[in-house]
Amino acid sequence: MRRFVSLGVLLALASLAAARTHAQATYTLKPTPQTVVWGYYDAKAAPVLRIESGDKVEIQTLITNNPERLEKAGVPPDQVERSLRDITEQVKDKGPGGHILTGPIYIEDAQPGDVLQVKILSIKLAIPYAYNAFGPGRGFLPDDYPYAKIKIVPLDEKRMVAKFAPGIEIPLHPFFGSMGDAPPESVGRWNSAPPWIMAGNLDNKDLVAGTTLYIPVHAPGALFEVGDGHAGQGDGEVDITALETSLIGTFQFIVRKDMHLKWPRAETPTHYITMGLNDDLNACATLAVREMIDLLVTEKHLSRDDAYMLASVAADLHITELVDGNKGVHMMIPKAIFVSGASK
Repeated sequence: MRRFVSLGVLLALASLAAARTHAQATYTLKPTPQTVVWGYYDAKAAPVLRIESGDKVEIQTLITNNPERLEKAGVPPDQVERSLRDITEQVKDKGPGGHILTGPIYIEDAQPGDVLQVKILSIKLAIPYAYNAFGPGRGFLPDDYPYAKIKIVPLDEKRMVAKFAPGIEIPLHPFFGSMGDAPPESVGRWNSAPPWIMAGNLDNKDLVAGTTLYIPVHAPGALFEVGDGHAGQGDGEVDITALETSLIGTFQFIVRKDMHLKWPRAETPTHYITMGLNDDLNACATLAVREMIDLLVTEKHLSRDDAYMLASVAADLHITELVDGNKGVHMMIPKAIFVSGASK
């Protein structure tokens, strides 16, 4: 009996050690014609990588533009990424959106009703420039700007600034504009432009390295995609683009079966974030506030009345973006107000 117990303990320890070793597995995913999708999220998309919950992936994403336009705007040909040329030339199966998204990534054991926890561990620049552009019928002021213009903006990675114009330098805060998983299969291909229940093109400038995104899962494996790299952006993204660039990020993916969300949420080291996504800005704000109340009730165990009051006195509403079909509003509440052990 003692030998049997000892063997069982050894097997359990070996299994635990193997699990721990696997939890540290790290993959690299680069953009090629075989590892990207163009312009959509889709529950039927074929995964390009399969991983386990807890694994990490270093993912490279490409600037949302084409080589010809970048060169015409002044980018030297040798600074246009070879992978962007290959993908532009070879990818024929394009969706309704304009984003080149790396993925999809299949996370084993992720099922509809779960939550995919995406830890954004690091983000770095992949190229030394970004662009900003607007065009006819696009952006928040289409009647004021019925023409197209593009500006190439040099990026100083050492000083982490964008040299927008003589005398104007913008601090960089790189983030991925689009991070999402597949929508419900019944939806079919979802345009990569409007954010929705599966996140996607959130264009939320607060989702920098060190933050965590929580996305409801609607398809087996979640099918995570990422792209639309931004070196920086203002709340609203009013002309329809940010400092558009190519980025390299390291992510950790965790399947959360203990969480159940209707809408994406996030947290930074200092704040909790709820989101509202709709084609009507008031509806966005309403949803973001209701989601914050729900968070405070379920996570902080406040009454609904106290949660509403706390949201009013301590949380801030931000216009995430105004230009992606579905608009976005997010609400942020500081973690510091929840003082552990404070007297009542």
